[in-house]
Amino acid sequence: MTDATTAERELGSAFLPRFDAQGLLIAIAVDSQTRAILMVAYMDAEALAKTRETGLAHFHSRSRGRLWLKGETSGHFLRVEEILVDCDQDALQLVVRPEGPACHTGAPSCFYRRLEGDRLTRMPG
Repeated sequence: MTDATTAERELGSAFLPRFDAQGLLIAIAVDSQTRAILMVAYMDAEALAKTRETGLAHFHSRSRGRLWLKGETSGHFLRVEEILVDCDQDALQLVVRPEGPACHTGAPSCFYRRLEGDRLTRMPG
């Protein structure tokens, strides 16, 4: 298959994901009700295909070097309601319904601290 042109990727209607040199796309999980960003992870072609097939968010674990189903050990799955694609198709927004906390720390979102000067302050919630 030939590479898509910039115009095809940015203005066309075909889904032509642009994976980086490591074969990854950025995936941002957003709560479908609150629109809060829950987490940021990476997807390879396998994770993207499994997500589309099952409706459950799958990612590529860079630390484990393998496919990772979010919630496979915690039971805190992310049910994908919609996938939004950015302008040059190298990042995805997964609009999800979380089944429990999204962060492995138990926080509802991985973004639970605010930078204040040189310190991190935990936000309520």
